[in-house]
Amino acid sequence: MRTVSSALRGALVALGTALLALVTTLGTAAPPASAAPDPGAGAGVPRLLDDDGRVVTLHGWNVEDKVHRGADALSAITERHFRDLRSHGFHFARLLIFWDDLEPRRGRYSQRYLRSIERILDWAGKYDVQVLIDAHQDVFGPAFGHRGIPEWATRTDGLPFTPHPDDWFAEYFEPAVQRAFTHLYTDPDLQRAQSRMWRLLADRFGDHPAVFGYDLINEPMGELRADEELPAAARRIEAQYLTPMYNRIARHIRTVDRESRLFIEPTPIVGEGVPTGLGTVHDPRVVYSPHFYNAAMEAGADYDPDAGWIEAYEAAVTDYPRRRRIPVVVGEWGPLNNALPHSRRFYRDALASFARYSSGWTGYVWCYGGGYCAMDEDGKLRTNKELTATAYAAAVAGRPRSESQGAGRYRLVYDARRGGRTEIASPTDSGYRRVSVAGGGAWSDTRTVPPGRPAVVTVRSPLRARVTVTVTTVQGQR
Repeated sequence: MRTVSSALRGALVALGTALLALVTTLGTAAPPASAAPDPGAGAGVPRLLDDDGRVVTLHGWNVEDKVHRGADALSAITERHFRDLRSHGFHFARLLIFWDDLEPRRGRYSQRYLRSIERILDWAGKYDVQVLIDAHQDVFGPAFGHRGIPEWATRTDGLPFTPHPDDWFAEYFEPAVQRAFTHLYTDPDLQRAQSRMWRLLADRFGDHPAVFGYDLINEPMGELRADEELPAAARRIEAQYLTPMYNRIARHIRTVDRESRLFIEPTPIVGEGVPTGLGTVHDPRVVYSPHFYNAAMEAGADYDPDAGWIEAYEAAVTDYPRRRRIPVVVGEWGPLNNALPHSRRFYRDALASFARYSSGWTGYVWCYGGGYCAMDEDGKLRTNKELTATAYAAAVAGRPRSESQGAGRYRLVYDARRGGRTEIASPTDSGYRRVSVAGGGAWSDTRTVPPGRPAVVTVRSPLRARVTVTVTTVQGQR
């Protein structure tokens, strides 16, 4: 979701009072007995676990090429992206792919495109970066001048479409675009085509060691009814169309891949504190993956710490995963302008919020330049984005109790599971080099991190006990 329209922003502002009241109610209501909060998980949302039962945290970025198509598709993504991701301590990437490039003609899949995806996955594997394959769409697809669903799968019933070159998110509310979503969700032949596309991807890449999971569709939208308010429309679309679509795609993926995680998204309207209407997706490895964008900030406004947007978002977005008992990973976040007066406060508040309820995030976007790019042209994290590159517990063999860092020190306290392996990651240039471990007879495989390498500290404990891991800089300061 980029630069949100003034029309959408106005509609959301008009609903502000009612939405804040609704999310406050949801945020304070006790969950049902079947979903009693885990004291170790923020807001009662379950944490993501790996196959060894470790508590996993994912820090990473989106990786994309929205410019090149056909024979040049994905060519803007290079090995450097993954080398630099890892050197900054990140070990997760959300890779944008486009159905229109994969299947430009109905039933004819591009082998060149599949080989390009595989090459990117090989680079990720080389640098130990796990990848989420995202079936991306913006304003449905190329029939409307964007990327995503192929033109042959776009049905508009002759309804009008007017481009909005200075306000592209407004194009989601054009009649032709909305009708195209309805046909995608309801036409049996398009349902089968979408499921076949996902089955092909899962069959081809499910065994690749770098593949972590699949994001089934980016920021899905739908058709509004006459006189229907936007929050009500979003919840109806999620309940009536997205839920069955996710279940259908999940069934097809599971015929060839039983292990990878399935990431499901609500509509992007969740960004304004609207609780989702998604129902149950009947798969044991589902991850809820909302996006974290504020309409006013996307339009260029500075962050207002007193407006309560992050608190409203958090209250609304945790309701669904708490009730359904599934973990959360935020799929996209980060403002276009990250150098406004309150931007630093925004990054700190956002990261603190994620730590309360999510199992991680992927920022938007890992590229080199201006705008949303994480890095400048010289490969240095841009203003305030350096706050995302911190030490963190990537996998905890036990129950995390606290994480803290500052004044040249990172500290993790957790209740160890006997024999488990805990991993802590940090950037190459963080200065974190010395490791000490206390409690439960625990020890670290690494006592001093070699210069110029990202720190991956592995801790083992032979007992069930409270363990404290401290990683400090050589000079004692950053």
